[in-house]
Amino acid sequence: MEPRPKSFYALTAFFVLFLIFLYGPTITIAILSFQGPGGGLTFPMRGVSLHWFRDLFEQQAVGDIWGSFYRSFTLGLMVMVTTVIVSVMGGLAFRKRFAGATILFYLIITSLVIPSILVSLGVGLIWSQSGMTVHWSTSGYGAQLTWTLPFGLLIMFAVFNRFDRSYEEAARDLGASPWQVIRHVVLPIIAPSLIGVALFGFTLSYDEFARTLLTSGSYNTLPLEIFGMTTNVTTPVLFALGTLTTVFSLLIIVLFLAVVWFMNRARARQGSDAGKGLL
Repeated sequence: MEPRPKSFYALTAFFVLFLIFLYGPTITIAILSFQGPGGGLTFPMRGVSLHWFRDLFEQQAVGDIWGSFYRSFTLGLMVMVTTVIVSVMGGLAFRKRFAGATILFYLIITSLVIPSILVSLGVGLIWSQSGMTVHWSTSGYGAQLTWTLPFGLLIMFAVFNRFDRSYEEAARDLGASPWQVIRHVVLPIIAPSLIGVALFGFTLSYDEFARTLLTSGSYNTLPLEIFGMTTNVTTPVLFALGTLTTVFSLLIIVLFLAVVWFMNRARARQGSDAGKGLL
């Protein structure tokens, strides 16, 4: 067996350091969240317990943790559904060239390069100057869509660029209407990609801070609530909250991946059954 080159070990060390840099802070917070009742925000650990996790479920003297979680979760679902629907519609529309398509495309992705705080300021000013109430479910919802829609549309553009139109032509030859082609052919084929768009939409909304800062009104979302707690909470309960929200995010990702896996497995089973039927 030939010895490995020195570059292999250098790249391995670099990769390990990158993982430590990427996940080290999260792991540190998770460890400190298990401090004993007399523990603080830093090492060394003063015992190990679930005290601060229990404290999260008790009446909090400061902060509206569970109210802000409900608002972030609800807002994430709203943004997710809208992102999926608009992204599919946009992807279908851009399959054909139309007047102003290039300009519209660049207008869509421009919001990705505009500083988020400026988007938040602009949306908040539009709402307040128009006499409308600045609220997380209205102005906050609109501000977050400027972040999630471009990602969803870019994913759909890539999906439809690789889409084999012969499936649609076959369905039309068999007498399917345009809506039936979309419902029974296009959507089932792109379903795993739609799951990815939904995951993008939810997670980007759930942890969005800057675009919600000036558009949420008097009710904070969870990221804003956590930021506010950093100024007046000096116990590891803040770390416990961070650990639980991280676990929640991972569970959401696992759930979406499981849905994709089951969909692919069901499609493979249907293809196998169809092949047996032909034999």
